[in-house]
Amino acid sequence: RLKINEISPLKSRYEVPDVLIKNLPLRAQKETGILVLTCANEDCKLHITANPFQIELESKGETVLSVNTNGLLYFEHLQPPPQNRYITRSNGLKLKLDKFRQENQEDLGLWQEEFGSFLDIKANGPSSIGLDFSLHGCEHVYGIPEHAETLLLKNTSDDDAYRLFNLDVYGHKIHDKMGIYGSVPFLLAHKPNRTSGIFWLNSSETVVEINTKAVMEHVPSRSPPAITKQRVVPQTDVRWMSESGIIDVFLLMGPTPFDIFKQYAQLTGTQALPPLFSLGYHQCRWNYEDEQDVKTVDTGFDEHDIPYDVIWLDIEHTEGKRYFTWDKKKFQHPERMQELLKRKKRKLVVIIDPHIKVDPMYALYSQAKKKGYFVKNRKGQDFEGICWPGSSSYLDFTNPEVREWYADQFAFKSYKGSTDILFVWNDMNEPSVFKGAELTMQRDAVHHGNWEHREVHNLYGFYQQMATAEGLIKRSGGQKRPFVLTRSFFAGSQKYGAVWTGDNIAEWSYLKISIPMLLTISTAGISFCGADVGGFIGDPEPELLVRWYQAGAYQPFFRGHANIESKRREPWLFGDENTRIIREAIRERYTLLPYLYSLFYRAHTTAEPVMRPLWVEFPKEQETFGVEDEYMLGNALLVHPVIEQKATTVNVLLPGSDEVWYDFRRFRRLDYSGTLKIPVTLESIPVFQRGGSVVPLKTTVGRSTEWMTDISYELRVALDSKDFAVGELYLDDGHSFQYLHKKQFLHRKFTFHKNIFSSSCADEIGQYHTKCVVERVLILGVQKQPTSVTVSLQDGKDKEVVFTYDAKTSMLTLEKLLLNVGADWEIHIK
Repeated sequence: RLKINEISPLKSRYEVPDVLIKNLPLRAQKETGILVLTCANEDCKLHITANPFQIELESKGETVLSVNTNGLLYFEHLQPPPQNRYITRSNGLKLKLDKFRQENQEDLGLWQEEFGSFLDIKANGPSSIGLDFSLHGCEHVYGIPEHAETLLLKNTSDDDAYRLFNLDVYGHKIHDKMGIYGSVPFLLAHKPNRTSGIFWLNSSETVVEINTKAVMEHVPSRSPPAITKQRVVPQTDVRWMSESGIIDVFLLMGPTPFDIFKQYAQLTGTQALPPLFSLGYHQCRWNYEDEQDVKTVDTGFDEHDIPYDVIWLDIEHTEGKRYFTWDKKKFQHPERMQELLKRKKRKLVVIIDPHIKVDPMYALYSQAKKKGYFVKNRKGQDFEGICWPGSSSYLDFTNPEVREWYADQFAFKSYKGSTDILFVWNDMNEPSVFKGAELTMQRDAVHHGNWEHREVHNLYGFYQQMATAEGLIKRSGGQKRPFVLTRSFFAGSQKYGAVWTGDNIAEWSYLKISIPMLLTISTAGISFCGADVGGFIGDPEPELLVRWYQAGAYQPFFRGHANIESKRREPWLFGDENTRIIREAIRERYTLLPYLYSLFYRAHTTAEPVMRPLWVEFPKEQETFGVEDEYMLGNALLVHPVIEQKATTVNVLLPGSDEVWYDFRRFRRLDYSGTLKIPVTLESIPVFQRGGSVVPLKTTVGRSTEWMTDISYELRVALDSKDFAVGELYLDDGHSFQYLHKKQFLHRKFTFHKNIFSSSCADEIGQYHTKCVVERVLILGVQKQPTSVTVSLQDGKDKEVVFTYDAKTSMLTLEKLLLNVGADWEIHIK
């Protein structure tokens, strides 16, 4: 961690609070020459030079990263207001600074800037900061979401820099580096032998310049000293610049991608373990009209045999866009509506935005006004802007007292008509201000602690989601996990719920760009992410909608959503054939839930991304470094969505020369790696299981996740070239914190080795009773038909197992096992 601040600033400069879960101890050091610090493990050294100021990070004799190599460190000091400052001209005449400016007409926007009719006054002048970093040997860099851009960050020397500034951008452009809804100032650099990271902890507007180039490097030689060798190596220079605050940066040394994820999570936290229902399918649109509409849509899923877990209500469900209320005509009996959903074991999500309608008769507004809980303008009055309700004030979520009060609004006695199946969607929390500069809050608006909005802008949505999640936990007496979806996010948002990519368009290009967008968000610590299936804006053609459902079924957050002007697009409205294919995609998602939930447990405990780029799993395979049209779901499944219209084939890269891959649906073994041309139909998208893995599945699906609690398991075992496989299953009650507080969970490990397939306990601390059984095991890659299969149980008894062998696919199927999922057992294959 490197912190740079003014020694004696005019006033305190903003330092980001509440994001870090762990503060690294700082060492103050006065030094005029060169200081060398050695890390505890001694294979990492820091060389710090005072003049010129530079830092080099060295690992095992190799320079990995250097700081201020190009001398671009800058730090604009806070200054007294112009009326208190004077300029002395060469003729000795002393003039006040503002008068001097007027005479020379040289105001360059340093003290005030105009955005149309908006004036941004900088009371203490410009306060920007910047620093450059050189990543040695690296030409592949990733991260810094959110942008509708490629997975690999691009060279910006001839183009716009990447901007991190949370904005409401309706139908955002593609391949544009402008800021959109979220910002995570975390960058990863990768080369075959090392991954490293830079976490720039600053919540003001930030821009990042990237310049990848070739440099000459001296190579140590054993030849006579007079002879030196040189070689050309890549180097990526990254320059960070922020409008305000201090320089507070963390250098993460890896060396593996998974080490980087753990190191970043040690700072900002891991992904919250979501309630199981939230991994099911979500049905949303702006807006379901009334209680009857909700009932009709809910019934439609049952009539068409399509599972789903959650129906969503957008802004029209409220009384005049007053959040925490219900439209008195359209939603007269919200509790009864929720009771009908609850009987079907389903949930409701409602939208709650941060802007509050200016209306003295609206209890939420009048309470907040009386308590002084709104953001102020520079004159000390409540800031007012236009949003969905018209004139609105904005809660100051940076204030802990406001967050606590806001959390209390979710109590059942406060939020009339809400029940324990109601969960929350935070939208418009960049914050969005219609008719504002860039459709957001003015930068000189004032927050708690007298901090200007420019300092905290990218944290606003982070804080609303934090307060909302806390409110849902509090209303359950601390017992139940919350579900909160947010549009705006920052580093650490993973601790509070899910994010989505925002207002996309129903076009093929947006389906295509959603994959690198989600991969980038995932590698920046936020595993629970998704894109609106079908595209929010416009009307998708049936083929596009089908392909989007097929992709979304294999992504972490799975929600269909549509604009108020879009035609209705429930899954059964596009003809019988398309309904059948969409049904199959959603049902595949539900059979996959045991695997997905286990992946989220790993994300929660070890910070492994659920959805990950190929290079993360294959860090030495250079052909994977730029792949963004396919990805790994966990370490076992490779998914290649179909993202081109009328595609009949796709080119799939199966990485790893020593890897074995299996078609996930047809079980066919593929013994060769590299790029393959795979034929596709509209029926499905290519999914491959990696040899050496075990994927737990459900044998059938129910109407929602809660209906599936006791449905039996199938274990899909894919053998590698050494006839080995390993996998795991995590199981708990799916909704409470009992897994944490009382260690009520099961964590099982499955291993195939030397023709024995066994189940053992992966974590002895966990205890959880379940009636659920493993009914079926499919073992892929069995080279010859066995003569017998027996299972050994804990009681020492052996029993014969019913099996079939398919020589064409080399698949062994074991059926009617009925082995308790929490028990130890061994299956012997002879």
